Amino acid sequence: MGGIVSQDDRRGAEQGAVGTRRKRGADGGSSELITSGGNTRIADDVVAKIATMAARQVGGVYEMGAGLSRTMGAVRDRLPGVAPDGAQGVAVQVGERQAAVDIDLVVEYGLSIPDLATAVRTNVVNEIEHMCGLEVVEVNITVDDVHMPEEESPEPRAEESRVR
Repeated sequence: MGGIVSQDDRRGAEQGAVGTRRKRGADGGSSELITSGGNTRIADDVVAKIATMAARQVGGVYEMGAGLSRTMGAVRDRLPGVAPDGAQGVAVQVGERQAAVDIDLVVEYGLSIPDLATAVRTNVVNEIEHMCGLEVVEVNITVDDVHMPEEESPEPRAEESRVR
């Protein structure tokens, strides 16, 4: 991801990002980057989705969300016309220049939970800071469950045809 640089990034680097500031959106659900070239608004849901994707990229994260949230997500996913929650298991608080993230995870059995939490935290911080320009002040991780290999649901067997 490090190879993509937008014109705005180049311009900001050349100008030393002078005149760039962040402010909280009037709706309370977004953060606004204000530059001499215009304003960019980043919704809290966008930051939450970025955090979700960053956490899922780390090997050993089996699922996102606490027990009830995962159950509700599974039901919601089966309803026609209802989009899946792209930020299940993630809550964010976004301020003028900073963000705080809370993540609920289910991890694979056998992995070091402290090492996994460190990897998730690092990836989440890097992605949010890179994509949004926000300083991430904390990433709190709660491990709600451990996925055991024998918990895998068996593959449904194809029914044998009664007619030939």
